[in-house]
Amino acid sequence: MNTNEAIKVLDRMRLSNGAYTASLSQDYSFVWIRDIVYTVLPFMQKPSERYEKAYHALFDLFKTYEWKIDIHRQKRPVYLFEYIHSRYSTDLKEIPVEWGHAQNDAIGAFLWGVGEGFRLGQKVIRDEKDLEIVQKLVDYLDCLQYWQAKDNGMWEENMELHTSSIGACVAGLHAVKMLVNVKEETIKKGEETLRFLLPRESESKDTDLALLSLVYPYRILDRKTALKVVENVSSKLERKYGVIRYENDQYYNQGSEAEWCFGLPWLGLCYLELGLFNKAIGYLEKTEAIVPENWEVPELYIGGTNVPNGNTPLAWSVALSYLFINRIGKVSDEKAT
Repeated sequence: MNTNEAIKVLDRMRLSNGAYTASLSQDYSFVWIRDIVYTVLPFMQKPSERYEKAYHALFDLFKTYEWKIDIHRQKRPVYLFEYIHSRYSTDLKEIPVEWGHAQNDAIGAFLWGVGEGFRLGQKVIRDEKDLEIVQKLVDYLDCLQYWQAKDNGMWEENMELHTSSIGACVAGLHAVKMLVNVKEETIKKGEETLRFLLPRESESKDTDLALLSLVYPYRILDRKTALKVVENVSSKLERKYGVIRYENDQYYNQGSEAEWCFGLPWLGLCYLELGLFNKAIGYLEKTEAIVPENWEVPELYIGGTNVPNGNTPLAWSVALSYLFINRIGKVSDEKAT
């Protein structure tokens, strides 16, 4: 399988400002903070203009709305539009449409991407102003009391306490604590909540595809908990064309839950993180089965059908499929020598 085609597909979704649209579809021709973090993961391990420019674009976005961040470093948001928005137009402006913008995981994801990128030699921080934005985002999470704050979560749905959101914030705060001032107590409170909630995702969801983020890329769980999370997702949510987000998900449901394509390579990446190569290799064939020759990997297959939805290709799906196939290929080569 020619993985170079994946980069070409991602480049078609790359904007002149360095950010990425979530998809080439009309419905998803927007910029989501979290989607960008996942989309540029393939470029993280060595200095990359694609990685760096994506984060520079997000820093510029945060500078545009710095006034809002300043307000909510002191006063918790009440209405959804007061939160740092989760999605933007392609010129990185807020969209005046009601949306589930309380997505603390997106801020945690950004902080994690900055901190990890910096550690790996990416020139994500351009100047003192960028560092100031990082500090203000840390203060924003502190003001929200993210460790006990209900939010819309990764799937932008009902407000409740989401383990995956708290985990993203913990990972992000750990990642930037050498760059800016992060109170140890702020991290510990999040870790305490995780111990209480795990392996559940929330009060309404026993398990959820979003929990895989705590294993990969965030790597914040002990091995026993990570195994439990991954096995729960695999045994309860895995299907033929992908992984359902959670049981009874109504999004694109035509008799059964929609099957999200990036769930298969994501499970493979998690098993690789856990050192379980034999488990991971089982996901190579499953991933290759949902990756077309042109690498336009869909968002999902409509529940109860073998038909992908219109959000094809989805940048996040392409990126995780590319990452997993490349990574398992390298591990296989190492084992062969």
